Amino acid sequence: MISVLVVDDSVVVRRLITDALGDDPEIRVVGTAPNGKVALTKIEQLRPDLVTLDIEMPIMDGLQTMRAIRAQYARLPVIMFSTLTAAGATATLDALSAGASDYVTKPANVGSVAESIRSVREQIIPRIHALCGGRRSALAPPPVRPGLAPARPAGGTQYPPHPPNAPLNRPGGSALPGVVRPPNVPPGGPAAAPIRTAPRTGGVEVVAIGCSTGGPDALTSVVRALPASLPVPVVVVQHMPPVFTKMFADRLDRTAALTVVEAAGDMVVRPGTVYIAPGDFHLEVHRRGTEVVTKLNTGPPENFCRPAVDVLFRSVARTYGGSTLAVILTGMGQDGKRGADQLRSAGAEIVAQDEATSVVWGMPGAVAQAGIAHAVLPLGEIANHLISRTAGGRGAKSMEVTR
Repeated sequence: MISVLVVDDSVVVRRLITDALGDDPEIRVVGTAPNGKVALTKIEQLRPDLVTLDIEMPIMDGLQTMRAIRAQYARLPVIMFSTLTAAGATATLDALSAGASDYVTKPANVGSVAESIRSVREQIIPRIHALCGGRRSALAPPPVRPGLAPARPAGGTQYPPHPPNAPLNRPGGSALPGVVRPPNVPPGGPAAAPIRTAPRTGGVEVVAIGCSTGGPDALTSVVRALPASLPVPVVVVQHMPPVFTKMFADRLDRTAALTVVEAAGDMVVRPGTVYIAPGDFHLEVHRRGTEVVTKLNTGPPENFCRPAVDVLFRSVARTYGGSTLAVILTGMGQDGKRGADQLRSAGAEIVAQDEATSVVWGMPGAVAQAGIAHAVLPLGEIANHLISRTAGGRGAKSMEVTR
């Protein structure tokens, strides 16, 4: 049974969340709190497995509370509740930077209480299972996550349900049944030596990245480590809703050496620029004469997601083929697995983040488990791998890396 503490200043919202979670027999709400000050006391008393946390509250708001939680409980999963506005996106990104594990958006413009409950249920229950499978005490020492803060953020309004044996992460690095752990990664232990197959020797003309739960922090870690002189473009799908993707891209642009933008239609893809798919739009790349341009569409969600990594990866496979280096970072579900398989068949190189440094080893775990990845690397090594593989620009040759 997963125990949850619900923190929100609104009685109505507290009841809404409690009712939504009550539909899952594996989740139990053990308490509620109207503000962060009360929440900190109840965390100590109740020892919940997870906390849901509102952002705007009196006495002690969500951001202050998040920082206080992380100061005492490095591993306690926290899901923020946010509004789908610019102000809500800003506050949520601040909370994610402070160590929040994930977030969901509050229902807006829904017709009934039942519809609101359904919206909350569909967003939050998969996240709770992903973050709390194989629970450990919130007071336990945090795992080693090179280059990251103790807890990881996430994003996106659409997540897959929690199917049996889905490759999700458990705190402490203990995989769910049905997931094959990479060799030499002990349960709950430190990261083992990276796993690599024979290095590829083809040139790299584009880097394509897919991520979800935990992705904003992981992506930030990778992009900030890349030089402004990176000789290839980077195209990204991070599961996030509208407004959030623009705010995230703008924030990353201010702190990275590369130029970072939210992708729009018909943008010419240029080296040294990161293009992040906008919320609620699939991102593709297509050739137009001698140039490659971005295309957006509102086709059906894939893997319950729009934007979807599979959509981007398929278009990259068609446009760049084997001149692609694709990276699957932390994330829930299996989005990107089919696209990565197509890319590998086209001769592309596939890199997956390892379990020890992933918040949820779903997306990268699915790729690694299927034998699609050429390398399974700790987050702290991925940027250097990209730099070495793209050195010299188009036609750059790979550099063999040993353990």
